[in-house]
Amino acid sequence: MTLLGAAEIRRLAAAEDIRPSKARGQNFVVDGNTIRRIVRLAELPDEGPVLEVGPGLGSLTLGLLDAGHDVVAVEVDPRLAAVLPETVMRLSPDRVEQLRVITADALTLDSTVGNPVALVANLPYNVAVPVLLHCLVEFPSIQRCLVMVQLEVADRLAATSGSKAYGVPSVKTAWFGRATRVGTVAPAVFWPVPRVDSGLIRIDCTPPPATSASRTEVFRVIDLLFAQRRKMIRATLGGAFGRTPAAEALEQAAVEPTARPEDLELTDFCRLAESISEATGSSLE
Repeated sequence: MTLLGAAEIRRLAAAEDIRPSKARGQNFVVDGNTIRRIVRLAELPDEGPVLEVGPGLGSLTLGLLDAGHDVVAVEVDPRLAAVLPETVMRLSPDRVEQLRVITADALTLDSTVGNPVALVANLPYNVAVPVLLHCLVEFPSIQRCLVMVQLEVADRLAATSGSKAYGVPSVKTAWFGRATRVGTVAPAVFWPVPRVDSGLIRIDCTPPPATSASRTEVFRVIDLLFAQRRKMIRATLGGAFGRTPAAEALEQAAVEPTARPEDLELTDFCRLAESISEATGSSLE
């Protein structure tokens, strides 16, 4: 497997006058063993393209290509997007036809990208959760995700109800599948070296929960309740919809009025979305 090391990463950056952007969260992986580990842990489907967000100088891209996968690489930085095909042509010329590079903000991606079967990415820390959720919404064809994010974010994505890390990212990710933290990555494998550890999150995608409420309705209830996570649910719902409709909705959903958002699981939020619509006579869409 032909991979980029620390010296090659710095040589490429110097040759193209590329300086990692802190604003864009650019921290390039310079350790081949970390790339091999990510590809191995992803256990990707044999058929279908892999979506990679933020390929940077191509460390992970090369690992995915050399493992035999077609890659759709989405890079917001036009300089990096232009360099990537050249790097693949030089280091893995027999794999260049397997690569498609799109210069775009990942938050604007839509169905024109195609139907990726997996998402594998070293996500920029500052937009990791929005990008992950956007991709899961836009590409229902995704069966597996393996993303590297800030360790604190990894803990939030994989958190279960009742824990301090449990919140909006935890519940919304659960809509799409089961999130598991499968590893920790030390700062030393990046250039520049970040000040925090990173975590590897694997998501095994599953069908949406069985509910008559739409994803939009359920997500709005999640956002509403966690916006005041210290409050009892009855207080938050009462303020939003009125005390009587809120009480009816809680009773119908079989949710304890004195519970707080972190006590609820995804199925509870689904039942609440259904019952709120019935109690108020209006859609949450």
